[in-house]
This record gives sequence, structure tokens and C-alpha cells, in this order.
Amino acid sequence: MKRVELDKSWNMSLPALDSLRLTGLNVAVIGGTGGIGRALSHQLAAKGANVLVVGQTFRDQQLPRIGFLKADLSSMRDAKRIGRELPAGNLDIVVFTTGIMAGPLREVTSEGIERDLAVSYLSRLVILNEIAPRLGKDRAKADLRPRVFVMGFPGTDQRANVDDLNSERSYKRFVAHSNTVAGNEVLVLEAARRFPDVDAFGLNPGFVKTNIRANLLGSRKLFAVVEWLTSFMMIEPDVYAERLVPLLVSHDLDARSGTMFNNKAEAILPSSSSKEPIYAAALMEASDGLLRRALG
Repeated sequence: MKRVELDKSWNMSLPALDSLRLTGLNVAVIGGTGGIGRALSHQLAAKGANVLVVGQTFRDQQLPRIGFLKADLSSMRDAKRIGRELPAGNLDIVVFTTGIMAGPLREVTSEGIERDLAVSYLSRLVILNEIAPRLGKDRAKADLRPRVFVMGFPGTDQRANVDDLNSERSYKRFVAHSNTVAGNEVLVLEAARRFPDVDAFGLNPGFVKTNIRANLLGSRKLFAVVEWLTSFMMIEPDVYAERLVPLLVSHDLDARSGTMFNNKAEAILPSSSSKEPIYAAALMEASDGLLRRALG
């Protein structure tokens, strides 16, 4: 990832976390029941925001200002339902954090989609398509334009195999995950283009201590060893959430839709391939084709 050398017209300065008072802010965290999403939900609610988390298992019933929508985000039909049920008109910010990584063997959902692609990318596309036209429209008074943040690994120059996005012809776990990574990055740029009333941003958290990599190696013991060996490179979810919350609400993001950020909340350059119009259009077309097949 290459950090952006900011020009003089954008001298980004984030507010201090301790100074934030987010009372009245409405946020949805898709995948907010564990890992980064849960840490982020806790930070936002602690600062006064109303947080609605979407996921499978809710563990924060005792915490104030955190609500819950149960969903199976491996299902495109359920993702579409969530998109319809989310109170998009009253939301200020939506953060997509849910994700897994492709395992040694190809797994498919009941709808025939490679599991990593379904959970970590296509479900986001489905929900975003549903909520974007309504996002923020019912707010009586808004301090920010409605914002969407897509978590992935932008800026790492991973390219999708557009001709085999669903890994049906051949399967390699890292190629399959690159399809997901590239999809999310192009999704940010396409959302910035398709939805002029919504600001979209990409987030690259780097290595964070979560279970997202548990499926990657196939063996729990091997996963534990690798995580231990690489732990010095990782940050805790709470640390990342503390860095991220000021970015989510910063006015310095105004008119910067399509920007990507690293785990220090610094702007980074997108992958060169994601800016290729023909490639981006082909990737979105392949994605839409899989969704039409899954949704019938």
C-alpha cells in the first residue's frame, strides 16, 4: 500500500477520540457481532451513537444504544431482506465489516456462490444496492452526508479473475480471496460513481487479531501457530476501532468519496487495476450476473 502524499488543498486532521460526542448519530455495522465490527460498535455506542449491528450471534444485549438484526450473510436472499429492513432513511453511516477468508477446499453456499465471495463481498453489494437510494433521506437535520465504509484490503494491487469470479473452473484459495478483495475495492469506486448522494470509502485494517483467517489454513492448530508467529505484526480490534471512529465522522472526508484508508486512518492510493474502466465494468457485470443467478 502506498500512502497518499496529500496536496495542500487537503490537510486532513482528525478529531481527538476523547472529544467526540456522537449523540444522535445513527450507524449500522454490517458484521458488528464480532471482531473489528464489534469493537467498532462498542466505541461508537460509548460515544453516544445509536448502533444497529447485523450478524448471526448477538452478545451485547446488556449494552445501551446497540440494537441487532439477525442475518445469514452467506445468503443473497437474506442480504436483500436486510437491505430492505434496515432503516436506511435515518442512517448517517453504514460500515461493512463482515468477512471470512477462502479455505483450502472450495465451499459454496446454498445459492451456488463461493463462500468467501458471498459473505465478504456480494452480500455487501446486495445490501448497498438496496439502501443507497434511501440512505439518509429521512433525517430531519444532518451534520454529515450519508457515508458508507467498505472494509477489505484496498491498495494491495490484487486483481480479480473476472472470467471465473465464482471459482467454478478452478479453485485456489488465494485467487478466490483476491476476487473478493478486488471486488470490494471496485465496489467503493463504483459506489462513489453510481450513488452521487452517498459518500463511499474503502478501509484496509491490515493485520488485526480476529478469527477471519481461521478458515484459511484448514487446521485450527496450524492457524494458532501462524497467528502466534505473526502476532507482533497485529493490532487489537479495540486499537483499530479507536483509530477509526474519528475518521468515520471527520468533516475532512467531505467531497472525498472513493478514498481508501489504511489502519492508521491515513489515505492510501487505490490499486491501479481498480481504476481501469473496462476491468471495473467487467467485474461489476460478473458480480451482477452471479446475483441474478442466486436471487432467481
